[in-house]
Amino acid sequence: MSSSLTARRHLPVLALAAALTACGGKPAETAAPAAPAPKAADAANASSPAALPQGWLHLAGANVPSSTNLIPVLPVTVTSDDGEQVTVKDASRIVAGGDDVIAVIEALGLGGQVYAAPLRSATEAGRKAPKQFLFNRTTGVEGVLSLEGTLFLGNSLRRHTELAKKLRGAGEAAVVIDDLQPAPEKVRKVAAALGVAEAGNALAAQVQAQLEEAAAIASSSKVHPRVIHLSATGAGGAPTVAGADSASGKLIGLAGGVNIGTEAGVANYSALSNEGVVAAAPEVILVTENDLHLFGGEAGLWKAYPTLKQTPAGAANRVWVMPDVQLKAASVGSGSGAVALAKALAALPSP
Repeated sequence: MSSSLTARRHLPVLALAAALTACGGKPAETAAPAAPAPKAADAANASSPAALPQGWLHLAGANVPSSTNLIPVLPVTVTSDDGEQVTVKDASRIVAGGDDVIAVIEALGLGGQVYAAPLRSATEAGRKAPKQFLFNRTTGVEGVLSLEGTLFLGNSLRRHTELAKKLRGAGEAAVVIDDLQPAPEKVRKVAAALGVAEAGNALAAQVQAQLEEAAAIASSSKVHPRVIHLSATGAGGAPTVAGADSASGKLIGLAGGVNIGTEAGVANYSALSNEGVVAAAPEVILVTENDLHLFGGEAGLWKAYPTLKQTPAGAANRVWVMPDVQLKAASVGSGSGAVALAKALAALPSP
C-alpha cells in the first residue's frame, strides 16, 4: 500500500441517497407472497465460499452470540426509541423492519416468531417468514395492519416514527429500535421488547467484548487500508457506497480501515461515479453475500462499477465477501464481523 494512496483526501462529490433496509419502490398496502424456496436456495449457493471467484475471500466471523431455550415473560412495557412507552402483550407474530432486528430475534432462538419481513431479506428467519413485503419510508399503516401481526418492530426513527404512532393508534403494539445506535444497545432493546431482557443483556455484553477486541487489533496494527463497501441497493435501486453513518462505515473504521464514504463525509449509502471510484483508490473491496447475489455475481459487480479494476483493490483482485448481518447491519453479529475484518486488514502488507 503506497503512502500516496493513504494521503489522498479529496474525492469527487457523492450524490446523497437515503439508506433503505430492504428498500422497495411502493407502499406495502398488501402483503406480498413469500419468496419461493428456490430463490432462497439460490441466494445461499451464490454466497457460499466455494462459489466465490478464485482469489476472493469469504470473510465470516465465528462465535456470533446466541441463546436457546428461552421462555419469554410477557406482557412487558418498554420505551421505544421514539420516546413512547409501549406494552407488548403478544410477540408471536412479529412484523420486522429489517435484518438487524431479525438477526437479534434469531440469536435469541425466537426466529419462528418472525411473521412478516422485508423482501430480499438476508436472514434465514426473514426468508422463511410467512409474509414478505415491500417496505420503505412511504409504507402505509393500512398495509402493515393487513399483515395481521401482533408486534411491529421498526428499525429506523427516520422511517418508522410516524408509522409506529399510527399503528399504536390502531391498537397494534409498535416499538422502534433505531438503526443508528450501537449494536449492543440494539440487542438489549430488541430482547427487552420480546420479554427476554436478561438474555439480551448477556448477548449485548458478548457483542461489546468482541467490538473491543476488534478495536484493540486495529489500534496495534500499522496497516490502515482504504476500503470501499459496495451495496446493490439504495439511490433508487442503483449501486451505492457505504457512507459515514452506515453500520458498515462505522465497523470498517473500528476494524482499522479507512472507509471511503466516511472520508468523503457523506451519509447513509450514496452513488459514486466511475471516476470517483478511481480517485478513491480503494485497496479492499467489501460486498455482502446477499448484495453479491443481487449484483448478479462477479460479472454483475464489475459491470456496476467497471473502473473498480483500475483501483489498487481491483488490480490485486482483493474482494472480500461478508455475511450481511456481520457488516451491513449493526446487530448481534457486528462484533464477530468486526474481529474477522480487523484481523484480515491487519494481515495485509505494510506500506
